[in-house]
Amino acid sequence: MIRLVPTSFKEANDFVRAYHRHHKAVVGCKFCIACADGEKIIGVAIVGRPVSRHQDNGYTLEVNRLCTDGTKNACSILYAAAWRAARAIGYTRLITYILASESGVSLKASGYKCLYETRGHQWSCKTRPRVDAGKNQNENKLCFEIK
Repeated sequence: MIRLVPTSFKEANDFVRAYHRHHKAVVGCKFCIACADGEKIIGVAIVGRPVSRHQDNGYTLEVNRLCTDGTKNACSILYAAAWRAARAIGYTRLITYILASESGVSLKASGYKCLYETRGHQWSCKTRPRVDAGKNQNENKLCFEIK
């Protein structure tokens, strides 16, 4: 039986470091949610301000990381819980990005809609060098929202 459980930012980031296929831990958040099967954590959602400043209007949050150990339905449970929590504290919109090669079935099952596809690219440039953000950085992304 999968159930939602509280988690700390540190615990959520530790889970991301251990299980995420292509992303590293994040530097900050508004809140984190975990789900467990018995006593074992099987997934986490880390929700924060939108990465894109164009999306950051004060009423929008972003699921910056969602990571599970592969347990069936854990992603859908976390996406739905993230929206309920965001809405409960006054936010009117929640977005997230997935790789274009991913199906988005958990997002669709949770009521999210695909808005658009955005071009993947390196964030580093001559005038502002940055450390590589991880695998699949150059792959196109799909933006999903719920409101």
